[in-house]
Amino acid sequence: MVDWPESDRTEQIPLVDSRLFLKHLKMDLLMSFLIQRSGLRDIYDKVVAGERISEEDALRLFESKDLNAIGAIADFARQKKVGNRASYILNRYINYSNYCILSCQFCSFARKKRDADGFQFSVEEIAQKAREALALGITELHIVGGLHPSLPFDYYTGMLRTLRGVDARLQLKCFTAIEILHLAWLAKKTVPETLAELKAAGLDSLTGGGAEIFRKEVRSAIAKGKESAEEYLDVHRTWHKMGGRSTCTMLFGHVESLADRVDHLRQLRALQDETHGFCGFVPLPYQPENNQIPVTTPPTGFDTLRTLAISRIYLDNFDHITAYWVGMGLKLAQIGLSYGADDLHGTIIEEHIFHMAGASSPQQQTEANLLKALREAGRVPVQRNTFYEPMKVWDELPSGESEPGKNRSGVLEQNLATA
Repeated sequence: MVDWPESDRTEQIPLVDSRLFLKHLKMDLLMSFLIQRSGLRDIYDKVVAGERISEEDALRLFESKDLNAIGAIADFARQKKVGNRASYILNRYINYSNYCILSCQFCSFARKKRDADGFQFSVEEIAQKAREALALGITELHIVGGLHPSLPFDYYTGMLRTLRGVDARLQLKCFTAIEILHLAWLAKKTVPETLAELKAAGLDSLTGGGAEIFRKEVRSAIAKGKESAEEYLDVHRTWHKMGGRSTCTMLFGHVESLADRVDHLRQLRALQDETHGFCGFVPLPYQPENNQIPVTTPPTGFDTLRTLAISRIYLDNFDHITAYWVGMGLKLAQIGLSYGADDLHGTIIEEHIFHMAGASSPQQQTEANLLKALREAGRVPVQRNTFYEPMKVWDELPSGESEPGKNRSGVLEQNLATA
């Protein structure tokens, strides 16, 4: 205890509390300096007061070059929303096929039946991948594919039932909104009827892929023939009204404008206000190789961190923002934890969509690497499930205990995946 002179003290103050107070005072002074210098003080004051920022505010943030100030505001919003925890998931990514009836200009993944590098897995092959993953501690299977020209509807319901039979504890996060529309067409059913059948077969969550950018003109330029923004949102709205939850995405850094990004976020925030069914948002940096979009470089680190941070600030009704290390690289994703993100996704292999478009990140990350990245960033690591709910909160390692994965077979690194 600090023994203050009797005339000066009203109570004894622990020394550790004094040091903590000084630390926070220094941080507050630094924050005040960054915000004041940036010209974004009014936006910061709104966030501190718990007020919603407008589309005009969001566009100002995108147009600002003061990345540190934007990051500081986003980090404050993250801390206020989720505290000091940050998460990852143990899951496996499975693409059941890359045959697709569409020819989206931005897509490097889709193939036609005439293409030599097209593929399609049987239900049993997918089940075997699930068994191998389950033996390694996987809790989620993330399954998407192209709009296959000939697979019947019962292939998809049969796949779900078979996987549910492998282990009822596996969470099945499957299908994008456009896949749901395709399956409804195959089954000659309405979207609600299709989702109800898939749910009965074992579907736990929809994926968020396929959102791209909602503005019609941009959508036509990068994914002509794909579902409209209204159709994407309505599939998720319908799923949410059935009690389901999902994630959502935004593909950025191609031909869209900054205003287009704000409009995209606006529509996601509005649906979240309506349904509260999104459990996380995942901004996806565009990968430019092997497609027909006239963009030669992926988004810069500046743009990626800026977009991540503004997503946290603007999407005030989302608890979780993910730094997708597959598209960003783990090092930049780790920095993203100080720019609003509170999740790194998970362990990886067999991710085709981003890597076929030129992503240079490795095909997998071990659980130990993710834990190290989270701890170095000053976060308390949390292993989560599909719905971002904690499964295990990691404390500091006891003396002599090894990180997970240190004593595992190399098979682990060959069979983990995420999306």
